[in-house]
Amino acid sequence: MTNEAWDRAKGAIREDIGAHNYTTWIEPLSFASLDDGTLTLASPTDFIGKWVMQNFEDVILRNVSGGGADVARLVCGATGRRIAATARPVTPDESTPRTRARTLNNLDRRFTFDSFIVGKSNELAHAAARRVAAGGSVSFNPLFLHGRVGLGKTHLMQAIAWELQVASPERKVMYLSAEQFMYRFVQALREKATMDFKHLFRTVDVLLVDDVQFIAGKDSTQEEFFHTFNALVDQGKQVVISADRSPAEISDLEERITSRLQSGLVVDLHPADYELRLGVLQHRVDTYAAQHPNFELEDGVIEFLATRINASIRVLEGAVMRLFAFAELVDHRITMEEAQDCLLDLLKQSERKLTIEQIMKVTCEHYALRMSDMTSSRRARNVARPRQMAMWLAKKLTPRSYPEIGRKFGGRDHTTVLYAVRKIEELIVEDPQVAEDAQLLQRKLEG
Repeated sequence: MTNEAWDRAKGAIREDIGAHNYTTWIEPLSFASLDDGTLTLASPTDFIGKWVMQNFEDVILRNVSGGGADVARLVCGATGRRIAATARPVTPDESTPRTRARTLNNLDRRFTFDSFIVGKSNELAHAAARRVAAGGSVSFNPLFLHGRVGLGKTHLMQAIAWELQVASPERKVMYLSAEQFMYRFVQALREKATMDFKHLFRTVDVLLVDDVQFIAGKDSTQEEFFHTFNALVDQGKQVVISADRSPAEISDLEERITSRLQSGLVVDLHPADYELRLGVLQHRVDTYAAQHPNFELEDGVIEFLATRINASIRVLEGAVMRLFAFAELVDHRITMEEAQDCLLDLLKQSERKLTIEQIMKVTCEHYALRMSDMTSSRRARNVARPRQMAMWLAKKLTPRSYPEIGRKFGGRDHTTVLYAVRKIEELIVEDPQVAEDAQLLQRKLEG
């Protein structure tokens, strides 16, 4: 196998894993050797090498073997440092157009505002992203989006980049993951090209950094990120950040970075409710049906799936893709029974019911109370408020009725539970601390 053969294989790998994954993980690799069925690829860092072997070994071996090479094993990263050290430094004049092209390659053409389904759980995040994408003056900087995996953070980030590049092509917009930021910074250090790095990142008009939690604990990367962030904000340039949790919840993130990230608008993307899940499923089904008229589901299938699969939006979209692949095989309208058989694993996963006892336990841990406090007659504020929070969570996250919940909380009347639910809903609007507690507990219980 030669460098040319590896370059050909990379094109097929990109088709399999998508542009964003390709640019982040495969593009930095280079061919080192192929001996006795072992393909060795050079990686700029051990981190990237290990990630590639853990997540993309099968797809790499499949595509390399498909090109005629007999490969059974992948080694990635062992020679990366030596090869990377011999690379020629990149000047600012060279890096700017190259980076602009790479930014475009990073974006997934599916991730636009037109394809983003808006619901109650993500409407604030969508509105804020739209405001940034409009390109005018924004009162909040940075915009910080956070939430669990698969709720639409990356979709909104890329939608902003697409919108800005289409509406204002003269503006320099850069979208990348935190891993890419770290990789480029480490590469600049090794090549003694840190001034080029600073020039590249501090001259953009809009910087979007995805999954910033990955720089936590990386001291030198955090230092450079902090100065880049400050330089852009001081110039009035827009910064958009995403993470899987709020700034305050990212451990090993420097306090000064946490403080700056909290100085803008921090928006939590909540898990999708039934209406949003139904909207996502219907949109995906309509999209496939428009392209393939023979793709049809029996009445009630979409509503059934929206009720039973309460996982992330990504999982919902994957469910539709699986049904579409199944439809191509059977070549007929998919019945309810066939849909259930096809998605049996997802349906079983969603059957893991959250119990009121689990809600009590997590709430007690959060407020440092005993389980007996949940069912006791104590009315002290430090006990009554957490008990009301647990009742609110029980009503929101389980199908239990008010009387059923009341019985679990020491045999209380259903009117007591109703009062607790309404009280917490009022406090979420009025009291930021209660709102933060509610969000944190809900994420813990749904995670």
